[in-house]
Amino acid sequence: MTIAYVTKMYPRFSETFIVNEILAHQDAGQPLEIVSLRLPTDGRFHDVLAKVQAPVTYIPSDSSKLSTFWAELRKGRREFPRLWPLLADELDTDPADIFQAIHLARLVRQKKISLLHAHFASVSTTVARLAALLTNIPYTFTAHAKDIYHESVDPADLRRKLRDAAGIITVTDYNLSFLRQTYGEDAQRVRRLYNGLDLDRFAFQPNQERAPHILGVGRLVPKKGFDLLVDACVELKRRGVHFTCSLIGSGEEEANLRRHIAQTGMGGQVHMLGALQQADVIRYMQQAAVFAAPCIVADDGNRDGMPTVLLEAMALGTPCVSTDVTGIGEAIHHNETGLMTVPGDVIGLADALQRLLADTALRRRLAHAARAQVERDFDIRHNTAEQRALFQRATQRHANFQMQEAA
Repeated sequence: MTIAYVTKMYPRFSETFIVNEILAHQDAGQPLEIVSLRLPTDGRFHDVLAKVQAPVTYIPSDSSKLSTFWAELRKGRREFPRLWPLLADELDTDPADIFQAIHLARLVRQKKISLLHAHFASVSTTVARLAALLTNIPYTFTAHAKDIYHESVDPADLRRKLRDAAGIITVTDYNLSFLRQTYGEDAQRVRRLYNGLDLDRFAFQPNQERAPHILGVGRLVPKKGFDLLVDACVELKRRGVHFTCSLIGSGEEEANLRRHIAQTGMGGQVHMLGALQQADVIRYMQQAAVFAAPCIVADDGNRDGMPTVLLEAMALGTPCVSTDVTGIGEAIHHNETGLMTVPGDVIGLADALQRLLADTALRRRLAHAARAQVERDFDIRHNTAEQRALFQRATQRHANFQMQEAA
Protein backbone atom coordinates (compact mmCIF):
# COMPACT_ATOMS: atom_id res chain seq x y z
CA MET A 1 0.00 0.00 0.00
CA THR A 2 1.04 3.59 -0.59
CA ILE A 3 0.93 5.92 2.41
CA ALA A 4 0.76 9.69 2.10
CA TYR A 5 2.25 11.76 4.90
CA VAL A 6 0.18 14.92 5.30
CA THR A 7 2.00 17.85 6.92
CA LYS A 8 1.20 21.50 7.44
CA MET A 9 4.59 22.47 6.06
CA TYR A 10 7.34 20.35 4.57
CA PRO A 11 10.18 20.52 5.12
CA ARG A 12 10.34 22.38 8.42
CA PHE A 13 13.68 23.01 10.09
CA SER A 14 12.46 22.06 13.57
CA GLU A 15 10.56 18.89 12.59
CA THR A 16 13.42 16.44 12.14
CA PHE A 17 11.30 13.70 13.73
CA ILE A 18 9.09 13.61 10.62
CA VAL A 19 12.09 13.25 8.33
CA ASN A 20 13.46 10.51 10.60
CA GLU A 21 10.23 8.56 10.16
CA ILE A 22 10.10 9.04 6.42
CA LEU A 23 13.68 7.85 5.97
CA ALA A 24 13.11 4.78 8.14
CA HIS A 25 10.00 3.84 6.15
CA GLN A 26 11.95 4.42 2.97
CA ASP A 27 14.77 2.11 4.12
CA ALA A 28 12.13 -0.56 4.83
CA GLY A 29 10.76 -0.27 1.27
CA GLN A 30 7.46 1.36 2.21
CA PRO A 31 5.99 3.35 -0.75
CA LEU A 32 5.42 6.94 0.38
CA GLU A 33 4.05 10.24 -0.85
CA ILE A 34 4.58 13.51 1.02
CA VAL A 35 1.89 16.17 1.03
CA SER A 36 2.43 19.71 2.31
CA LEU A 37 -0.37 22.22 2.86
CA ARG A 38 2.00 25.18 2.96
CA LEU A 39 5.16 26.14 1.10
CA PRO A 40 8.30 26.01 3.27
CA THR A 41 9.41 29.32 4.75
CA ASP A 42 12.40 28.41 6.93
CA GLY A 43 15.02 29.29 4.32
CA ARG A 44 17.45 26.58 5.41
CA PHE A 45 17.18 22.82 5.70
CA HIS A 46 19.11 19.94 7.24
CA ASP A 47 21.39 18.01 4.92
CA VAL A 48 19.60 14.74 5.73
CA LEU A 49 16.70 15.92 3.55
CA ALA A 50 18.75 15.05 0.49
CA LYS A 51 18.21 11.36 1.32
CA VAL A 52 14.41 11.59 1.06
CA GLN A 53 13.24 10.01 -2.20
CA ALA A 54 9.46 10.28 -1.78
CA PRO A 55 7.84 12.86 -4.07
CA VAL A 56 6.42 15.98 -2.43
CA THR A 57 3.12 17.57 -3.51
CA TYR A 58 2.19 21.07 -2.40
CA ILE A 59 -1.58 21.40 -2.18
CA PRO A 60 -3.00 24.67 -3.60
CA SER A 61 -4.18 26.96 -0.82
CA ASP A 62 -5.61 30.01 -2.63
CA SER A 63 -9.26 29.89 -1.70
CA SER A 64 -9.43 33.57 -0.81
CA LYS A 65 -11.72 34.43 -3.71
CA LEU A 66 -15.29 33.23 -3.26
CA SER A 67 -15.59 32.51 -6.96
CA THR A 68 -12.56 30.19 -6.76
CA PHE A 69 -13.94 28.41 -3.71
CA TRP A 70 -17.41 27.84 -5.19
CA ALA A 71 -15.96 26.69 -8.50
CA GLU A 72 -13.91 24.12 -6.62
CA LEU A 73 -17.00 22.96 -4.70
CA ARG A 74 -19.01 22.54 -7.90
CA LYS A 75 -16.20 20.57 -9.51
CA GLY A 76 -15.64 18.52 -6.37
CA ARG A 77 -19.33 17.68 -6.13
CA ARG A 78 -19.15 16.02 -9.54
CA GLU A 79 -16.01 14.07 -8.62
CA PHE A 80 -16.89 13.11 -5.05
CA PRO A 81 -20.56 12.27 -4.37
CA ARG A 82 -19.84 12.32 -0.62
CA LEU A 83 -18.89 16.01 -0.70
CA TRP A 84 -22.34 17.60 -0.46
CA PRO A 85 -23.64 15.46 2.43
CA LEU A 86 -20.30 15.92 4.20
CA LEU A 87 -20.51 19.71 4.07
CA ALA A 88 -23.65 19.70 6.19
CA ASP A 89 -21.53 18.49 9.13
CA GLU A 90 -18.61 20.82 8.37
CA LEU A 91 -20.24 24.25 8.60
CA ASP A 92 -17.66 25.31 11.23
CA THR A 93 -14.70 24.17 9.13
CA ASP A 94 -12.43 26.76 7.56
CA PRO A 95 -13.29 26.98 3.82
CA ALA A 96 -9.54 26.92 3.07
CA ASP A 97 -9.33 23.46 4.68
CA ILE A 98 -12.27 22.20 2.60
CA PHE A 99 -10.64 23.65 -0.52
CA GLN A 100 -7.40 21.80 0.21
CA ALA A 101 -9.20 18.59 1.16
CA ILE A 102 -10.80 18.43 -2.30
CA HIS A 103 -7.37 18.80 -3.90
CA LEU A 104 -5.93 16.13 -1.59
CA ALA A 105 -8.82 13.78 -2.41
CA ARG A 106 -8.02 14.25 -6.07
CA LEU A 107 -4.38 13.35 -5.36
CA VAL A 108 -5.49 10.22 -3.47
CA ARG A 109 -7.20 8.98 -6.61
CA GLN A 110 -4.41 9.98 -8.96
CA LYS A 111 -1.67 8.36 -6.88
CA LYS A 112 -3.78 5.39 -5.72
CA ILE A 113 -3.01 6.23 -2.09
CA SER A 114 -4.18 3.63 0.44
CA LEU A 115 -3.94 5.61 3.69
CA LEU A 116 -3.37 9.19 4.81
CA HIS A 117 -1.20 9.81 7.86
CA ALA A 118 -1.09 13.32 9.34
CA HIS A 119 1.38 14.73 11.83
CA PHE A 120 -0.24 16.94 14.47
CA ALA A 121 -3.97 16.87 15.24
CA SER A 122 -4.46 20.36 13.84
CA VAL A 123 -4.87 21.54 10.23
CA SER A 124 -3.03 18.59 8.66
CA THR A 125 -5.44 16.15 10.31
CA THR A 126 -8.41 18.37 9.45
CA VAL A 127 -7.56 18.18 5.75
CA ALA A 128 -6.56 14.51 5.86
CA ARG A 129 -9.82 13.55 7.57
CA LEU A 130 -11.99 15.34 5.01
CA ALA A 131 -10.03 13.92 2.07
CA ALA A 132 -10.28 10.42 3.56
CA LEU A 133 -14.04 10.76 3.98
CA LEU A 134 -14.40 11.99 0.39
CA THR A 135 -12.40 9.09 -1.07
CA ASN A 136 -13.45 6.39 1.39
CA ILE A 137 -9.94 5.50 2.55
CA PRO A 138 -8.68 5.41 6.16
CA TYR A 139 -6.65 8.11 7.85
CA THR A 140 -4.42 8.06 10.92
CA PHE A 141 -2.59 10.80 12.76
CA THR A 142 0.10 11.45 15.34
CA ALA A 143 -0.77 13.82 18.20
CA HIS A 144 2.22 15.59 19.72
CA ALA A 145 1.73 18.37 22.32
CA LYS A 146 0.68 21.82 21.13
CA ASP A 147 -2.07 20.19 19.08
CA ILE A 148 -3.68 18.71 22.20
CA TYR A 149 -2.75 21.14 25.02
CA HIS A 150 -2.75 24.64 23.48
CA GLU A 151 -5.57 26.98 24.47
CA SER A 152 -6.69 27.15 20.82
CA VAL A 153 -7.55 23.43 20.67
CA ASP A 154 -11.27 22.83 20.07
CA PRO A 155 -12.19 19.74 22.14
CA ALA A 156 -15.21 18.94 19.95
CA ASP A 157 -13.04 19.04 16.82
CA LEU A 158 -10.35 16.84 18.35
CA ARG A 159 -12.97 14.39 19.59
CA ARG A 160 -14.36 14.09 16.06
CA LYS A 161 -10.89 13.41 14.67
CA LEU A 162 -10.21 10.75 17.29
CA ARG A 163 -13.55 9.09 16.61
CA ASP A 164 -13.21 8.99 12.82
CA ALA A 165 -9.55 7.98 12.58
CA ALA A 166 -8.63 4.41 11.75
CA GLY A 167 -5.66 4.66 14.10
CA ILE A 168 -4.10 7.27 16.39
CA ILE A 169 -0.56 7.62 17.69
CA THR A 170 0.73 9.89 20.42
CA VAL A 171 4.34 10.30 21.41
CA THR A 172 4.29 9.88 25.22
CA ASP A 173 2.45 7.93 27.90
CA TYR A 174 1.61 11.28 29.49
CA ASN A 175 -0.27 12.29 26.34
CA LEU A 176 -1.96 8.91 26.18
CA SER A 177 -3.26 9.26 29.73
CA PHE A 178 -4.44 12.83 29.11
CA LEU A 179 -6.30 11.90 25.93
CA ARG A 180 -8.04 8.91 27.49
CA GLN A 181 -9.01 10.82 30.63
CA THR A 182 -10.28 13.79 28.59
CA TYR A 183 -11.93 12.07 25.63
CA GLY A 184 -12.94 8.74 27.11
CA GLU A 185 -14.20 6.14 24.65
CA ASP A 186 -13.20 8.24 21.63
CA ALA A 187 -9.55 7.96 22.68
CA GLN A 188 -9.47 4.25 23.51
CA ARG A 189 -7.68 3.40 20.25
CA VAL A 190 -4.86 5.88 20.82
CA ARG A 191 -1.50 4.15 21.06
CA ARG A 192 1.73 5.52 22.45
CA LEU A 193 4.65 5.23 20.05
CA TYR A 194 7.78 7.21 20.79
CA ASN A 195 9.54 9.31 18.19
CA GLY A 196 12.78 7.64 17.24
CA LEU A 197 16.34 8.29 16.14
CA ASP A 198 18.57 6.69 13.54
CA LEU A 199 21.15 5.57 16.08
CA ASP A 200 23.77 5.05 13.37
CA ARG A 201 23.81 8.83 12.90
CA PHE A 202 24.13 9.48 16.62
CA ALA A 203 27.15 7.45 17.65
CA PHE A 204 27.81 7.29 21.38
CA GLN A 205 30.93 9.03 22.63
CA PRO A 206 31.73 8.48 26.32
CA ASN A 207 31.70 11.73 28.28
CA GLN A 208 35.39 12.16 28.97
CA GLU A 209 37.02 15.32 30.31
CA ARG A 210 35.08 17.91 28.33
CA ALA A 211 35.30 21.66 28.71
CA PRO A 212 32.73 23.04 31.20
CA HIS A 213 30.31 24.00 28.47
CA ILE A 214 26.49 24.03 28.75
CA LEU A 215 24.44 23.64 25.56
CA GLY A 216 20.79 24.39 24.85
CA VAL A 217 19.16 23.65 21.49
CA GLY A 218 15.65 24.39 20.25
CA ARG A 219 13.29 26.96 18.86
CA LEU A 220 13.50 30.21 20.78
CA VAL A 221 9.94 30.13 22.11
CA PRO A 222 8.60 30.44 25.67
CA LYS A 223 8.02 26.71 26.26
CA LYS A 224 11.74 25.97 25.91
CA GLY A 225 12.55 27.95 29.07
CA PHE A 226 15.81 29.43 27.74
CA ASP A 227 15.29 32.64 29.72
CA LEU A 228 15.45 30.46 32.83
CA LEU A 229 18.68 28.91 31.58
CA VAL A 230 20.18 32.40 31.28
CA ASP A 231 19.05 33.14 34.86
CA ALA A 232 20.63 29.87 36.02
CA CYS A 233 23.87 30.93 34.33
CA VAL A 234 23.71 34.21 36.27
CA GLU A 235 23.47 32.17 39.46
CA LEU A 236 26.40 29.94 38.45
CA LYS A 237 28.52 33.03 37.80
CA ARG A 238 27.55 34.43 41.23
CA ARG A 239 28.75 31.17 42.80
CA GLY A 240 32.09 31.42 41.01
CA VAL A 241 31.51 28.38 38.74
CA HIS A 242 33.74 28.29 35.66
CA PHE A 243 31.62 27.63 32.53
CA THR A 244 30.40 28.85 29.15
CA CYS A 245 26.97 28.35 27.59
CA SER A 246 25.68 28.30 24.00
CA LEU A 247 22.12 28.48 22.69
CA ILE A 248 21.40 27.09 19.23
CA GLY A 249 18.16 28.01 17.52
CA SER A 250 16.00 30.84 16.24
CA GLY A 251 12.49 32.02 16.96
CA GLU A 252 10.20 34.69 18.31
CA GLU A 253 12.05 35.09 21.62
CA GLU A 254 15.46 35.77 20.07
CA ALA A 255 15.42 39.54 20.61
CA ASN A 256 14.16 39.15 24.19
CA LEU A 257 16.84 36.60 24.99
CA ARG A 258 19.61 38.74 23.54
CA ARG A 259 18.35 41.68 25.57
CA HIS A 260 18.17 39.54 28.71
CA ILE A 261 21.74 38.28 28.22
CA ALA A 262 22.98 41.86 27.80
CA GLN A 263 21.04 43.20 30.78
CA THR A 264 22.36 40.47 33.08
CA GLY A 265 25.94 41.01 31.95
CA MET A 266 26.28 37.45 30.65
CA GLY A 267 27.42 38.32 27.14
CA GLY A 268 30.90 36.99 27.79
CA GLN A 269 29.68 33.56 28.87
CA VAL A 270 26.31 32.94 27.17
CA HIS A 271 26.42 32.94 23.39
CA MET A 272 23.58 32.71 20.88
CA LEU A 273 24.61 30.86 17.73
CA GLY A 274 21.40 30.98 15.68
CA ALA A 275 19.92 28.02 13.80
CA LEU A 276 22.53 25.47 12.70
CA GLN A 277 22.56 22.41 10.46
CA GLN A 278 22.06 19.12 12.27
CA ALA A 279 25.66 18.06 11.64
CA ASP A 280 26.86 21.20 13.42
CA VAL A 281 24.41 20.63 16.28
CA ILE A 282 25.76 17.10 16.71
CA ARG A 283 29.29 18.47 16.85
CA TYR A 284 28.36 20.96 19.57
CA MET A 285 26.55 18.23 21.53
CA GLN A 286 29.61 15.99 21.39
CA GLN A 287 31.76 18.79 22.83
CA ALA A 288 29.40 19.94 25.60
CA ALA A 289 29.73 18.74 29.18
CA VAL A 290 26.00 19.23 29.84
CA PHE A 291 22.87 19.54 27.71
CA ALA A 292 20.11 21.70 29.22
CA ALA A 293 16.41 21.49 28.31
CA PRO A 294 14.64 23.60 30.99
CA CYS A 295 11.18 23.16 29.44
CA ILE A 296 8.08 24.79 30.93
CA VAL A 297 4.36 24.99 30.22
CA ALA A 298 3.82 28.35 28.49
CA ASP A 299 1.00 30.70 29.46
CA ASP A 300 -1.03 29.60 26.40
CA GLY A 301 -0.74 25.92 27.38
CA ASN A 302 1.93 25.16 24.79
CA ARG A 303 4.55 22.67 25.92
CA ASP A 304 6.97 20.08 24.61
CA GLY A 305 5.95 16.47 24.23
CA MET A 306 9.32 14.75 23.94
CA PRO A 307 12.04 17.07 22.56
CA THR A 308 13.97 15.29 19.82
CA VAL A 309 17.14 17.20 20.69
CA LEU A 310 17.00 15.77 24.19
CA LEU A 311 16.99 12.24 22.78
CA GLU A 312 19.84 13.18 20.45
CA ALA A 313 21.99 14.40 23.34
CA MET A 314 21.22 11.23 25.30
CA ALA A 315 22.20 9.10 22.31
CA LEU A 316 25.46 10.96 21.78
CA GLY A 317 26.62 10.63 25.38
CA THR A 318 26.02 14.16 26.68
CA PRO A 319 24.36 14.10 30.12
CA CYS A 320 21.12 16.06 30.32
CA VAL A 321 19.31 18.34 32.74
CA SER A 322 15.62 18.81 32.05
CA THR A 323 12.22 19.22 33.72
CA ASP A 324 9.25 16.95 34.33
CA VAL A 325 7.01 18.46 31.64
CA THR A 326 4.60 16.10 29.83
CA GLY A 327 6.57 13.04 28.70
CA ILE A 328 10.14 14.14 29.40
CA GLY A 329 10.17 12.04 32.56
CA GLU A 330 9.72 8.95 30.40
CA ALA A 331 13.20 9.48 28.99
CA ILE A 332 15.01 11.28 31.80
CA HIS A 333 14.85 9.32 35.06
CA HIS A 334 16.30 11.47 37.80
CA ASN A 335 19.79 10.48 38.85
CA GLU A 336 19.66 7.48 36.50
CA THR A 337 19.60 8.73 32.89
CA GLY A 338 19.91 12.46 33.66
CA LEU A 339 18.93 15.06 36.22
CA MET A 340 15.40 16.46 36.57
CA THR A 341 14.41 19.80 38.04
CA VAL A 342 11.10 21.51 38.75
CA PRO A 343 9.88 23.63 35.81
CA GLY A 344 10.65 27.29 36.47
CA ASP A 345 13.01 26.60 39.41
CA VAL A 346 16.12 28.64 38.52
CA ILE A 347 18.06 27.69 41.66
CA GLY A 348 17.29 24.00 41.20
CA LEU A 349 18.41 24.25 37.56
CA ALA A 350 21.65 25.95 38.61
CA ASP A 351 22.25 23.27 41.27
CA ALA A 352 21.85 20.47 38.69
CA LEU A 353 24.11 22.17 36.16
CA GLN A 354 26.77 22.81 38.79
CA ARG A 355 26.60 19.22 40.00
CA LEU A 356 27.19 17.82 36.52
CA LEU A 357 29.91 20.31 35.63
CA ALA A 358 31.83 19.29 38.76
CA ASP A 359 31.42 15.50 38.64
CA THR A 360 33.00 13.64 35.72
CA ALA A 361 32.08 10.22 37.12
CA LEU A 362 28.41 11.22 37.41
CA ARG A 363 28.39 12.54 33.86
CA ARG A 364 29.86 9.29 32.60
CA ARG A 365 27.40 7.12 34.54
CA LEU A 366 24.36 9.08 33.39
CA ALA A 367 25.58 9.15 29.78
CA HIS A 368 25.94 5.34 29.57
CA ALA A 369 22.53 4.76 31.14
CA ALA A 370 20.92 7.35 28.86
CA ARG A 371 22.32 5.68 25.75
CA ALA A 372 20.94 2.33 26.89
CA GLN A 373 17.53 3.95 27.43
CA VAL A 374 17.54 5.44 23.92
CA GLU A 375 18.54 2.13 22.36
CA ARG A 376 15.73 0.37 24.20
CA ASP A 377 12.86 2.80 23.59
CA PHE A 378 13.77 5.24 20.81
CA ASP A 379 15.28 3.21 17.95
CA ILE A 380 13.62 4.56 14.78
CA ARG A 381 13.80 1.22 12.96
CA HIS A 382 11.91 -0.62 15.66
CA ASN A 383 9.37 2.15 16.22
CA THR A 384 8.54 2.69 12.57
CA ALA A 385 8.11 -1.06 12.10
CA GLU A 386 5.42 -0.86 14.78
CA GLN A 387 3.97 2.15 12.99
CA ARG A 388 3.72 0.27 9.68
CA ALA A 389 1.98 -2.57 11.49
CA LEU A 390 -0.51 -0.02 12.83
CA PHE A 391 -1.06 1.30 9.30
CA GLN A 392 -1.73 -2.24 8.07
CA ARG A 393 -4.22 -2.91 10.84
CA ALA A 394 -5.96 0.40 10.20
CA THR A 395 -6.30 -0.37 6.51
CA GLN A 396 -7.59 -3.87 7.15
CA ARG A 397 -10.04 -2.64 9.80
CA HIS A 398 -11.37 -0.06 7.37
CA ALA A 399 -11.74 -2.66 4.62
CA ASN A 400 -13.61 -5.02 6.96
CA PHE A 401 -15.96 -2.22 8.00
CA GLN A 402 -16.68 -1.39 4.37
CA MET A 403 -17.50 -5.05 3.64
CA GLN A 404 -19.89 -5.15 6.60
CA GLU A 405 -21.57 -1.95 5.43
CA ALA A 406 -21.98 -3.37 1.93
CA ALA A 407 -23.47 -6.60 3.31
